[in-house]
Amino acid sequence: MSGPAPTREWFRDWFGEEYIALYPHRDEGEARAAVDLFLAAVPPGAQATVLDLACGAGRHMRELRTAGLEPTGLDLSRALLRRAQSQTVVSSLVRADMREIPFEDGAFDGVTSFFTSFGYFREPLDDRRVLQEMGRVVRRGGSFMLDFLNADRVLRELVPEDMREIDGKRIIQRREILDGCVIKRIRIESTTDGSASDFEERVRLYSRAELTALLEEAGLEISHRFGDYEGATFRSTSPRLILAGHVTGLPEAAR
Repeated sequence: MSGPAPTREWFRDWFGEEYIALYPHRDEGEARAAVDLFLAAVPPGAQATVLDLACGAGRHMRELRTAGLEPTGLDLSRALLRRAQSQTVVSSLVRADMREIPFEDGAFDGVTSFFTSFGYFREPLDDRRVLQEMGRVVRRGGSFMLDFLNADRVLRELVPEDMREIDGKRIIQRREILDGCVIKRIRIESTTDGSASDFEERVRLYSRAELTALLEEAGLEISHRFGDYEGATFRSTSPRLILAGHVTGLPEAAR
C-alpha cells in the first residue's frame, strides 16, 4: 500500500466537491453537543467572538450563532466555504491557512477546532505553528477547545479496508499507520462509467501526553480532558480526545 510521498498537501485536494458529495449532511446533533460542551466547560462570555478554525461547511458555526456568540469561520477549502456561506447566517468567513491566521493578537474571546481538524501537516513543526497561532489570536484568559481523535484507540482498532456505495459511486477506503500518521486512501469509482478518482487523508497520531505538552508549549492551559461530546472523562477507550481550557500566552522566551 505504501508509495512515494505526495508532493502536494493532501487537504488542498480532498475537501472539495467530492468530499461534499460523499458527506452531504454531517451530524447536526453531534455539532450541537460539541458546542454545548465547549460552552459548559470554558464559556467565553455572552456575545463573545469565537474563531472556528477549519470551519468546513459551517455546522458548528450555526450552533455557536444559535448560542448567542459571534463566530468567525476560517477554512482553506473554497468549496466548503461556499457551502457555509449558503447555509449559515455568519458575520465572517475567511479563507486562509491555519498556520498563518490573518487576525491581530488577541482578536477573539475564544477559538475552537472541532472534528479532528488538527495534525494535517507532514512536518510536526507546522502543527506547533497552528497551536501557537490559536493562542496568539485569542485574548489572555480567553478559552479554547481542541476536538481530536483518540490516537491509542485508532492504533488498536484500525480497520484496514472498507467499501460502500452511495449515489452511483463505490467508495473504497484503505488505512494504514505510517511515520506516526494514520493514512486513509480514498478511491471513488463510478458504477456507471467506470471513472475513478483518488484522494488521501493524513492525520498525525498525537497521544494525550504529546498533545498536552504541545498545547502547554503554545500557552494553552488545559483545564478539561473529555472523551466524548457528552463530557465523559477521557479514558484509553474513549472515542475522542477533547481538550479545553484558557489562553495564558506564550512565555517570553518562546515569542
